[in-house]
Amino acid sequence: MASSSLVSARLLALTLAGCAFSFSLHARADTAIIRHPGDHSRYSFEAEPHLLLGLIDPPGPANGTGFGVGFRGTVIVMDNGFVPTINNSIGVGFGADWVHYGGGREKCVADPGPSGAPVCTSESVGELWFPVVMQWNFFLSRQWSVFGEPGFALRYQSVPGVRNLNLDPQLYVGGRWHFSDQMTLTMRLGYPTVSVGVSFM
Repeated sequence: MASSSLVSARLLALTLAGCAFSFSLHARADTAIIRHPGDHSRYSFEAEPHLLLGLIDPPGPANGTGFGVGFRGTVIVMDNGFVPTINNSIGVGFGADWVHYGGGREKCVADPGPSGAPVCTSESVGELWFPVVMQWNFFLSRQWSVFGEPGFALRYQSVPGVRNLNLDPQLYVGGRWHFSDQMTLTMRLGYPTVSVGVSFM
């Protein structure tokens, strides 16, 4: 009797564990939708605050690693993009990115001491970018999408005593993890920054 109850308890435990495992796999299962044009969450505007890491030296005197914050807004202009047989959309993105670099142009002054050797310090550099891009989205699955962003950016550079304004080409690639219908974790790689943020759609 006891052994029969023990076997029954073990079978029940295994059955419950199997059901839980099956439910977990089903809940985590992702579905490919790249071949289903238009089968993605509907939104007309994406708001994306993000953090920035400057790993590549930008044009001008800045060098070293930069840190900053930014915002990107994207208006969807074509819900079914340039390739009608796949799940894609086209948007126009705009925003502002601010990055601070601790290393930059060296400023040297003569040492008032007897040696007369110059004393050099590195001036910090602030970069403010105003990008305007075309965003081409590809919806790979329910949970993942990728995009490319060619465009231009106005770059305002601030160094003590110097102010510059330039127009620079831009190219970004990125991806999103759709953890809900209206929110994603968005990662972007480009020149000269990498960004990680949350998109609200």
